[in-house]
Amino acid sequence: MKSLEYLKACFISAMRCILFKFLISVTGNHLEIHLFWAGKGTTGIPTTGTYGPAISAISVVPNFKPSHTALIAVVTIPVVALALILIFSILYMKREKEEEDDDDDDEVLLGISPRPNTFSYSELKAATEDFNPSNKLGEGGFGPVYKGTLSDGKVVAVKQLSVASNQGKDQFVTEIATISAVQHRNLVKLYGCCIGGNRRLLVYEYLVNKSLDHALWGKKDLHLDWPTRFNICLLTAKGLAYLHEESRPKIVHRDVKASNILLDAELCPKISDFGLAKLYDDKKTHITSRAAGTVGCLAPEYAMRGHLTEKVDVFSFGVVALEIITGRPNSDNRLEDGRVYLLNWAWTLHENNQLLSLLDRTLAEFDENEALRVIGVAFLCTQAAMESRVRTILFQR
Repeated sequence: MKSLEYLKACFISAMRCILFKFLISVTGNHLEIHLFWAGKGTTGIPTTGTYGPAISAISVVPNFKPSHTALIAVVTIPVVALALILIFSILYMKREKEEEDDDDDDEVLLGISPRPNTFSYSELKAATEDFNPSNKLGEGGFGPVYKGTLSDGKVVAVKQLSVASNQGKDQFVTEIATISAVQHRNLVKLYGCCIGGNRRLLVYEYLVNKSLDHALWGKKDLHLDWPTRFNICLLTAKGLAYLHEESRPKIVHRDVKASNILLDAELCPKISDFGLAKLYDDKKTHITSRAAGTVGCLAPEYAMRGHLTEKVDVFSFGVVALEIITGRPNSDNRLEDGRVYLLNWAWTLHENNQLLSLLDRTLAEFDENEALRVIGVAFLCTQAAMESRVRTILFQR
């Protein structure tokens, strides 16, 4: 019993609370406290060991400068983890949204005849390498165009429509179906479209020799001799005649210009963007508030009053024909007065019986009769008065 009472007394003595007050100067809002172990204790109760306090001394360091490494780690790890969770959540939601859009597109396509071919946005994004600037072929008034390679190896041109349309998705797809049905050897083939969410993309056939303006005024990689130029004029006229006379419904292009005429591997022309006029109303434009088109190629009645008929395309073709045979754009401020505007210069030469002076000086040889025929057709097409202008391009070899 004695030993037990003695042990109990020792425990009570060890548990007695002893208070001491210390005055410490604390700077920088940090205080470091060291507890020194006395080396006392036991390895078994109630037998062997030396009994006494576990802590023999306290040391205080008032000017302690803590290490921020642990604090940074404690704060950074949760923040990084939260950021990763947010990123994966956003990507997941985006993927779910694209799948929902694709499901909506399938519903829109039901009942439309002929049913247009459609591509998913992810498919076109992969084909163009996320619309990489290195794949950009050019940019027109309706949006940029990118070269892309589909999963089956087919090379295509993908146009992003950047001009907002008043049409809903149903109307847009209906128009695409109509345009897809328009087939002619001198019109660029439309393979299909993408209508995911608010996105509007068109997928065209890719033409290796790019646009006519690039061939005429670019790096001169292509040699356009007289037979080639005459053939381009002739086949472009046939393509427009098809849109105006044979296509159902009739289509007015509204923006006939050299950059919208593409050349295939054999340098045969194909008119591009011929369906965009149907996808947008007359108030949507990249040039003026009323008439869509390019300054210099616009018919006067359309530019000033917005009066749209197939004769608007006829006027633009006349300007392009002159550009083809002269090898210069319709306006060039680098030239001397009297030659800045192509049409004015052409009429001046006509009045002075010097029409053949219009021809590109780089042409080594040309057919004089064919050259005069092209110039005559261009003059008939570019009459200022709409009533005096030919209704259909009269162009026979």
